Amino acid sequence: MSAVLQPTSGSGKRPSSPILPSPAAANAAAASFAALTARLDYLDPSEVDLVRKAYRFADESHLGQMRASGEPYITHPIAVAAQCAEWKLDAQALMAALLHDAMEDCGVTKPQLIERFGVVVADLVDGLTKLDKLQFNTREETQAESFRKMLLAMARDVRVILVKLADRSHNMRTLEDVPREKWNRIAGETLDIYAPIAHRLGLNNSYRELQELSFRYLKPWRYAVLSKAVSRARSRRRDLIQKVHRDVENAFAAGGLEVRIGGREKTLYSIYKKMDEKHLSFAQVTDIYGFRIIVPTVTDCYTALGVLHQLYKPVPGRFKDHIAIPKINGYQSLHTTLVGPSGVNVEFQLRTEAMHLVAESGVAAHWLYKASVPREENTERLGTKWLQSLLDIQSETRDAAEFWDHVKIDLFPDAVYVFTPKSQILALPRGATVVDFAYAIHSDVGDHTVAARINGAQVPLRTELKNGDVVEVVTAPVSTPNPAWLGFVRTGRARSKIRHHLKTLAQAESQQLGEKLLAQALRAEGMERLPPDDETYHGTWEKLLRFTGNKSRAELLTDLGLGKRIAGIVAKRLMTLLTELGEKPDALLISRERFTAHEHVSQGGLTLDGSENASVQFASCCRPVPGDTILGYLGRGEGLVVHTTDCTVAKRLQNKDSERFIGVEWADEPVRPFETGILVTVANGKGALARVAAALANAEADITHVDMDDERAQDATDLRFVVSVRDRPHLESVLRNLKRTHSVMNAQRIRPGGTDPRTI
Repeated sequence: MSAVLQPTSGSGKRPSSPILPSPAAANAAAASFAALTARLDYLDPSEVDLVRKAYRFADESHLGQMRASGEPYITHPIAVAAQCAEWKLDAQALMAALLHDAMEDCGVTKPQLIERFGVVVADLVDGLTKLDKLQFNTREETQAESFRKMLLAMARDVRVILVKLADRSHNMRTLEDVPREKWNRIAGETLDIYAPIAHRLGLNNSYRELQELSFRYLKPWRYAVLSKAVSRARSRRRDLIQKVHRDVENAFAAGGLEVRIGGREKTLYSIYKKMDEKHLSFAQVTDIYGFRIIVPTVTDCYTALGVLHQLYKPVPGRFKDHIAIPKINGYQSLHTTLVGPSGVNVEFQLRTEAMHLVAESGVAAHWLYKASVPREENTERLGTKWLQSLLDIQSETRDAAEFWDHVKIDLFPDAVYVFTPKSQILALPRGATVVDFAYAIHSDVGDHTVAARINGAQVPLRTELKNGDVVEVVTAPVSTPNPAWLGFVRTGRARSKIRHHLKTLAQAESQQLGEKLLAQALRAEGMERLPPDDETYHGTWEKLLRFTGNKSRAELLTDLGLGKRIAGIVAKRLMTLLTELGEKPDALLISRERFTAHEHVSQGGLTLDGSENASVQFASCCRPVPGDTILGYLGRGEGLVVHTTDCTVAKRLQNKDSERFIGVEWADEPVRPFETGILVTVANGKGALARVAAALANAEADITHVDMDDERAQDATDLRFVVSVRDRPHLESVLRNLKRTHSVMNAQRIRPGGTDPRTI
């Protein structure tokens, strides 16, 4: 009988007895609950009764269901509840642990659970239920969606993830009963998803166990070889470890320090990772064994460190103070590596009893040690702060795969610790930049960042942060996120905030452009201005939206700005609807508009001054500048693209898609400079490039890109520049200035389809 009970104890051993007949199986389940009851001594009798009530309901629901091992299915929920009882979780969490598969596998509904066990328990069970009824294209997408739901529940109540981790731990302990072809998928998922979550929440015991079990099933041969090697090393080094233990004990006794000394052995997975990453043999891994020193107070931690450093010499560079600067999951300890007897390195971890509890149980310490842990509030806050940041990302990112990318980035356990100017410590993923730091402080700070200083020195925004950096962010109210930031930001929060802002900005600008285009097209039909969306014209707009298939006026205008609809066609329909209301087109306006319209375009004109941002693009094939004759092409979903009239690309598009061209012209005073390409041929010689750059600077033309031929043996070299100029006269002045420069043989504008096809 005891063999059957083993899974519920959380020991990880598999039952060795054969499948029992039904009555014996029922007895086994009842006895298992009796074993669980013995662990519930921290609950009130009334709470134990509630847990028993949940057990009976789960037992009835799973009646007749068996696990892959042949045991009654109820043994699994009981084992999960036993693990939760180890963490001293409350009655509601234990009830959810017993009921966690009832909705998924037994057809029990949430209203039924609410009626019998209350809203809180039903919410916990619902948060744990998988999304098996939804269909997705790929397994990873399913994982992403399930994980999102889990996180939503988790951010509201951290007990959901604790029960989920207990569930996964028991499934991994009994994975040997599952068909071998499923091992890789389940163990890989555990290693990639659940072990990092356990680490992030500070559940060190669960983290180590999940890693170890995943390693055992992902790489069984390596696991077996390493297991034998560690066993042999353990017997060889037993005397050495005992000597270190005695020496340390005597040193603390002589110093009058009250300590508790425990041993710590490196897990097989962490040994394998170290060997793999640093290309070491097993014999070269020296810190397999270590010691934990538990002392009464924080001051004693540092005193004990001094005693150890007097006993054995410390290894340089191997001391870490995680008490002054805790890890992101709340972990606190002093770490030091000492050179022990026979030159063997021995690692020591020094911490208080409260720190030890947090180190082993993380956020579960909230229940384990409520009254006695002074940093308990901080521990819970550190755990849930990360969950809340993921919830923020989820609210802005509806695409499951994109959200999964953010989550995988934020699950990366390594962190750098930096300071704000007011000495507040911030933990960020390794490789995080100044922009990540700004968004970690607040999304408004990130959105308006213009510059930064690290340790008092001005640095680019893409600078990666290092441990101990003091970071100061400079903001400006007019500044907005730059799309280029997406190329270097590291955190999911920063990436989602930037994308959200750019998407909102582009939509607003496209809507404004669409309104201009429709107003221009309506003028060509004889109507002076666009009708407002008021009581008089509401019915007209409703009919127009039914014609275009849009849900709202804003959506229609955005589609026009993005080129998804043709303004001329929409304007003709709108004019027909306005005529039905009794409004007549202005014949004089029609004549004037048609007289001024471009011959080669089919839609009304538009004036450009350079302030249009994302809604208008200036084509890189011809790079138009004020003074050039231009026309606009409404690409499908791209917004308005402006070309010069002699651009070969524009001519090719006109032959295929002429109705998508609109007339555009420059404003009298453009508000910014525009980029164009120039080709400068220089005689090879010392300082030629410097003289050309100086000539461009003197002509007030900013260089944004430069490229040159790799023809050093030739007498002359072609230099291709992209420069910013105000207008065409300014460009001609720049070219004249270049031609007067020493060693410049020729300078000309790069034209599409001209003699130099390699445009920049």
